[in-house]
Amino acid sequence: MTQDTNPFFETYEAPFSAPPLDKISNEHFKTAVEQGMKRHSEAIERISALDEEPSFTNTVEAMERADDALMRVLMVFYNLNSAHTDDELQALHKKLAPALARHFSGISMNQALFSRISRLFEQRESLGLNAEQNHLLTEIHKDFLRNGVALDEDSREQVKQIKEELSLLTTQFGQNLLAEQNDFQMILDESQTAGLSDALLASAAAAASEAGHDGRYLFTTSRSSFTPLMQQSDNRALREKMFHAYTHSGDNNNEYDNKSILSKIAALRVRQARLMGYTSYADFELSDRMAATPAAVNELLQQVWQPAIEKARQEAQALQALIDQRGDDITLQPWDWWYYTEKLRAQKYELEADELSAYFALPAVRDGAFYVAEKLYGLSFQRRNDVPVYHEDVEVWEVSDADGTHVGLFYADYFMRPSKRGGAWMSNYRRQSRLDEKVRPIVVNVCNFNKGQSGQPALLSIDEVRTLFHEFGHALHGLLSDVTYESLSCTRVKRDFVELPSQIMEHWAMEPEVLKVYARHVESGETISDFLIEKILASETFNQGFATTEYVAASVLDMAWHSLRTDQLQDVNEIEQQAMQSLGLDPLIAPRYRSTYFQHIFSGGYSAGYYSYLWAEVLDADGYQLFRENGIFDQPTACAFRQNILQKGGSDDPMSLYIKFRGREPQPDAMLAERGLS
Repeated sequence: MTQDTNPFFETYEAPFSAPPLDKISNEHFKTAVEQGMKRHSEAIERISALDEEPSFTNTVEAMERADDALMRVLMVFYNLNSAHTDDELQALHKKLAPALARHFSGISMNQALFSRISRLFEQRESLGLNAEQNHLLTEIHKDFLRNGVALDEDSREQVKQIKEELSLLTTQFGQNLLAEQNDFQMILDESQTAGLSDALLASAAAAASEAGHDGRYLFTTSRSSFTPLMQQSDNRALREKMFHAYTHSGDNNNEYDNKSILSKIAALRVRQARLMGYTSYADFELSDRMAATPAAVNELLQQVWQPAIEKARQEAQALQALIDQRGDDITLQPWDWWYYTEKLRAQKYELEADELSAYFALPAVRDGAFYVAEKLYGLSFQRRNDVPVYHEDVEVWEVSDADGTHVGLFYADYFMRPSKRGGAWMSNYRRQSRLDEKVRPIVVNVCNFNKGQSGQPALLSIDEVRTLFHEFGHALHGLLSDVTYESLSCTRVKRDFVELPSQIMEHWAMEPEVLKVYARHVESGETISDFLIEKILASETFNQGFATTEYVAASVLDMAWHSLRTDQLQDVNEIEQQAMQSLGLDPLIAPRYRSTYFQHIFSGGYSAGYYSYLWAEVLDADGYQLFRENGIFDQPTACAFRQNILQKGGSDDPMSLYIKFRGREPQPDAMLAERGLS
């Protein structure tokens, strides 16, 4: 293949210079990545070999431009590998991962380049830098040190080798999970569907038909399939089977088993931390986050744990009482929790899952999120059918500001399929910057919702409504970024700050004023009633003991793995048992993720960081109080949030940004109250 025939080497002709996703195929990636690494290395060598004294322009800004060609291809490669992969793409990922790790390690340990950065850092107060430039220089200097540039040669080589091994192991971990999810299929016939709603059966029938099982119903361990089955199925044996399949993902002693892989990942991370001068990987990771130390994380988790487990035990007693009242003659087990919780919710609040989901058609919910963005920030969304996409399910909108200025492109890819990894996320195909020219972002939201039956919109649960708003909050963080340097743009912030924009967005989803805009009955078109809204709001803290407990348990498990101080391979079950025993976790509740399918921490960038959702919840609950006090669409408050949080990316210290928005440091009271734990 010649460079002339590779889309990555050509000018993008699509509207807004969007990547030609309809023309890019697997065969284009290897050559483009290799060329991108070559150009990046050559640019770095030119900067490192300069005879002239280092300046911010000839060193830092030159570094900002150096990886343009490589990032152009990697953003597409990583996005497709997550959202629409295949065997060939996964094999290529495994092949390229060590080479990319080696490439980036070589740059971050380049002694001549670091010498230039160090000289600039030492002179930073006399360079006349603005606040963003000073922050960028400080972050680059710190990143070099955190990547091992100051270590002796032997230690640097060890760090490089560890990163190469980790890149391969973390890639394999994620690929195993996708294979395991696709491998397990629960195929039901009509006699096994008691309790399942028409909407759920329609999507399960469509999935079964696509998989070659016409006339039957297909369920998988994807949360969008797992959760509604566990909530609705009257067949207890099926619930137990599904629960076992979900909680043993990656733990079946087969070709997709992740126990050995994750043990090696944990051990390598301990070695890396030791080389960097830290006692554990958690100490190393947290030294560059808002939390700063494992002690601060554990303090937050313990603060929430006791009220959460007490409430969860009360919830378990209430569920057993309901079981006894119904005469079901069983003792509550983990696979019963979701089912009887929905029965109790229906009894206590007169809320049925089917009744609610009928008001939450996916297109309307999405438009509700657009409505909030328009009311808060003046944004408008115009559907574009002329922008190339990678799958027929993907939709694209041009986003414009109140004055008509182009803001960026928003892609939405909402439905689950075998080629997509589980979960929901936001990512970029292009990040915002304005170093040499105005570059506007291209962001994507990816979810795993069930499709509706043919010709009908997908219907979402309340949790899925919140997921859509959550990911859209991340998208706004990317779209509204307004910084000079790409390294600081969009969601490139501290891990425990990145969830603030997404989690605060969830609050608007259940506001009565917003519900009245988007929650309309899928058949009658009737707007959701005040009576139903009141019942939804009354049930907001229902089952929060369980939800908080399973989340904190997973966070503690994350910290247990990354607080290890030995690089000896660990027994996975033993680590889990010790972590849960130290908490006193009720055996009726499993942690939200067990180790073998904990993709966040072993393949997703949240190592020693799963606590971040709770840390950010302190911020978002406290921050949303200001909107409640001033009005949920109060323009000065929205402007302050946009200017100090959404636009700033990682261009300043996150606590400083929060204080500029809120006027003070966050307080945990609102978070505890929202979870019903205060």
